[in-house]
Amino acid sequence: MDMLLPSLSHSYPKVAGKWQNCRKFLGTNRVARMCAFTPSNSKKKTVWIWTENKQVMTAAVERGWSTFIFPSNRQDLALEWSSIAVIYPVFIQEGRLIDHEHKSVAAFAEISSPQQLEQFQISEEQADKVVVNLLDWQVIPAENIVAAFQGTQTTVLAVSKTQSEAQVFLEALEHGLGGVVMKVEDVGAILELKGYFDRRHEVDSLLNLTKAIITHIQVTGMGDRVCVDICSLMRPGEGLLVGSFARGLFLVHSECLESNYISSRPFRVNAGPVHAYVAVPGGKTSYLSELKSGKEVIVVDQRGMQRTAIVGRVKVETRPLILVEAKVESENESYSILLQNAETVGLVSPLHAYNNSVTSLKVGDDVLLLLQGGARHTGIEIKEFIVEK
Repeated sequence: MDMLLPSLSHSYPKVAGKWQNCRKFLGTNRVARMCAFTPSNSKKKTVWIWTENKQVMTAAVERGWSTFIFPSNRQDLALEWSSIAVIYPVFIQEGRLIDHEHKSVAAFAEISSPQQLEQFQISEEQADKVVVNLLDWQVIPAENIVAAFQGTQTTVLAVSKTQSEAQVFLEALEHGLGGVVMKVEDVGAILELKGYFDRRHEVDSLLNLTKAIITHIQVTGMGDRVCVDICSLMRPGEGLLVGSFARGLFLVHSECLESNYISSRPFRVNAGPVHAYVAVPGGKTSYLSELKSGKEVIVVDQRGMQRTAIVGRVKVETRPLILVEAKVESENESYSILLQNAETVGLVSPLHAYNNSVTSLKVGDDVLLLLQGGARHTGIEIKEFIVEK
């Protein structure tokens, strides 16, 4: 650490003093661990922040993002923030980003046309990371950026001004860029980006689905049922989690299978009546009646693998319904769902990657449930006594 200070003092004397004070306060071992300011990484995607708003800085640090970009003339701001939070400041200087030791951290380029992107070259010593500020990113599609650096070892970060822009860069051509630089003055953008990463994290986690046994089947009357058409194709064994009670959601199969009655529609789940709960990202539920274009749901397969999907369309039509009730072995609790009484509607079995059509279901058949807390307030699970039947 002592060897770092002369170089640091020469380039950024004020920041060097901050590091020296940090060393005195924490001791050599802790300063190496806490003041090294390793750039943060969330789900293998790097997030850096470019802001002059202290509230944005605080929100970002609290969410694990501690690398901040400053203009070369804002050492004072870097010094001020370094006194109240552990951050890693980098400074824009002559087409690159440099750190407190005046070492190059990344190349920095402002690009305003596709032609300029094609001509953009980075030197060998800057090849590790590059920050690209697209002055008009709608003219230069995110796919072009991903394609330009695909197959290289370079981590590309695109400057984004909103969470939705960041999402486009992170997902372009499926793999997306290596990260984003959030250039924002609004705390809301930081919170939205963290919410996006939280949803991505859910995709990598398995839901614990439970086998249940059908105990009762009853044809009822007519009701308003909801077809959910998503902007993704579903495979055999996939569907939505739906139920009359939030405490037990059935895995309702998509219409991805061929039928004697109708062509397959792998984007659709005939999910149930308007009153039913459906699982959505964030461990929440929504009523089927609340879904609309642009909303998100989670698609789940029989193993419990989940992914987020966007709702493209919702259709509500009056159709004949059938009641299905099930119990988990060794439990007295009963779970139920109402579904359209049609051959193309079914529940996922734990044994087969295809649906058990409700028209052929019988008592004793196995289905899959997601068991969770029953009490809900605006879709969020709460601790409260509740009876549903």
